[in-house]
Amino acid sequence: MIDSTSDAPPASPALSDTQVPQSGQRTIRQYGAVNGLGLWTLYKREVGRFMKVWLQTVLAPVVTTLLFMTVFKLAFGDRGELKGDFAGLSYNNFLAPGLVVMAILQNAFQNTSSSLVQAKFNATHVDFLMPPLSPMELTAGFLGGAITRGVLVAVISAIGIQLSGLADMTVVHVWPIIWFSLTAAIILGALGAMGGIWADKFDHLSAVTNFVIVPLTFLSGTFYDIKVMKEPFLTLAHMDPFFYMIDGFRYGFIGVANSSIVTGMWVTGVLSVVSTAAVWWMFKAGYKLKA
Repeated sequence: MIDSTSDAPPASPALSDTQVPQSGQRTIRQYGAVNGLGLWTLYKREVGRFMKVWLQTVLAPVVTTLLFMTVFKLAFGDRGELKGDFAGLSYNNFLAPGLVVMAILQNAFQNTSSSLVQAKFNATHVDFLMPPLSPMELTAGFLGGAITRGVLVAVISAIGIQLSGLADMTVVHVWPIIWFSLTAAIILGALGAMGGIWADKFDHLSAVTNFVIVPLTFLSGTFYDIKVMKEPFLTLAHMDPFFYMIDGFRYGFIGVANSSIVTGMWVTGVLSVVSTAAVWWMFKAGYKLKA
């Protein structure tokens, strides 16, 4: 007979899925539908990147906006009154919201484009390609940084204009300000991401800025009522998506617009979805990012 009281140690039971593994054992971290920690880390990286040089990325655009307002204030004083849709409105009050949107557009574009080009140039783009981040999470992280920078510069610029007395930035409608500032930041952040992924060097980004961003911004009614334009330029101005961003945002402050606000919401909303989808596809395909 076999002695049941043998000195052999009893077999240890298998670890269940809910038990904590012993030291020295490796476990695979499981993620749900969204890798929240990774997404938050990427977002903090993007915000921290531009906040480290805030004098250049935040303060400098604010100063530029205030200088624009100062120059036009000195040039026109309180004499500039508009006609047509904006009859009786001070030119400075008309100009200020346009300059604020221009700051959003430029800074949102610069944030994503410079981040991705620098990462490719320094061969550090693997830092965000290797972690378990989905293409949509990468898209959301980069666009989140662009939105934060663009909106931050806009808020400080608007406060500076109001406190300095350069223009009246009293809010008339809150929802157009929120909608058009966010969609403007999303669209230009996405365009910057596409440019940053596509560009092989900073000269390529400069070409996009000089031949796409700047012309569309200056010809979109930032500095003037587009109805002073003659055909076919008036029709072309209505085909400029920047026009709807500026016109809708301006409506939130002065309560008057050149075009239908509903049309502007549709245009900017659709462009936000399309541009975000394009960035998602570029990350998913690994376009110019994966060997």
